[in-house]
Amino acid sequence: MLKEKIHHLANIIYHDVVKNRRHLHANPELSFHEYQTVAFVAAKLDELGIPHQKMADTGLVALIKGDKPSDAVVALRADMDALPILETNTVPYKSKIEGVMHACGHDVHTSSLLGTAKILSELKSEFAGTVKFIFQPGEEKLPGGASLMIKEGVLENPKPEAIMGQHVMPLIETGKVGFRAGKYMASADEIYVTVRGKGGHGAQPQQNIDPIVIASHIIIALQQIVSRAADPRIPSVLSFGKVVANGATNVIPNEVYLEGTFRTMDEAWRKQAHTQMKKMAEGIAEAMGGTCTFNIIAGYPFLVNEEKLTQQARTYAEEYLGKENVVDLDIWMAAEDFAYYSQVTDACFYRLGTGNEALGITSAVHTSTFNIDEKALNLSTGLMAYITLRRLGN
Repeated sequence: MLKEKIHHLANIIYHDVVKNRRHLHANPELSFHEYQTVAFVAAKLDELGIPHQKMADTGLVALIKGDKPSDAVVALRADMDALPILETNTVPYKSKIEGVMHACGHDVHTSSLLGTAKILSELKSEFAGTVKFIFQPGEEKLPGGASLMIKEGVLENPKPEAIMGQHVMPLIETGKVGFRAGKYMASADEIYVTVRGKGGHGAQPQQNIDPIVIASHIIIALQQIVSRAADPRIPSVLSFGKVVANGATNVIPNEVYLEGTFRTMDEAWRKQAHTQMKKMAEGIAEAMGGTCTFNIIAGYPFLVNEEKLTQQARTYAEEYLGKENVVDLDIWMAAEDFAYYSQVTDACFYRLGTGNEALGITSAVHTSTFNIDEKALNLSTGLMAYITLRRLGN
């Protein structure tokens, strides 16, 4: 049976997948600088005899075509970039690059997809259809490598009927995976605000136009965009994480600088909110005698898992792992540039459990102590191969 064959192959390649993951983890590269990483991936694909080509400078796409006739095409995606974080783990494969770390599991995604490619290359004579492997740069940095790959035609020639990706989830224990159909992850926009007034002595407020008071009113008032202007059925988040006012105990500065993020799951409301936030902030500043420069940099769109595809993938995961090892996911207000793929074709983005409380592997992604239970690397390769072949009708 297909499941048994894939389980067997996943077991055979497991140690190679671990070795690849550790190599990538020890040699991380930042977004759009994945030169050694993509060279490593290309070399591994060459060893397997899988044709590939470069895209988006540090990205790569590869194809495996089954020997049996079929026009069906499925795409699989892994991201390759690391984060500007200083790793504090004490493991043999600790990052060798000062201040750069695979703290979001992209080393897991890349090594897993290479493992899936190995499994499918072994089964090439037995399946029908084509599998497109997308090794993508720059997920962690705007404009997002997915958008660049799409612009360069990664979803064409051949055009996939579906695309799937997996992402580590330390909150789910190793051995399990999670799915959610429909809207899953939020859009993410960056907000940059400069509030200008007239600085001076803190003991003479009547002589000044206090930008700190203006900025405070703006921050509080903008929360009404979420609490009163948004449809309560649409998840929305507005948070400011940086406030810079370089005055002193008795010095009112000339300006205050703010940075924040706006996230939601509806593109029409997203655009409307941008307009309302800018109008409100500028109006408050003007009414209080100051000025406000309000800039929004649009980030990734929201991520939607196509209902039918996701239900199919979940069913196949239950076949491969057992129903008890497939869990439901809640909406997640973080952002992912996989969302670009989901906006143009049927997509399924699911979570790979990598946590192990007994081993102390519980740290969240984007932290200096993030790590995984490497047993997940057996499941990650085989499951994606199984879902892919079942989706192709095998």
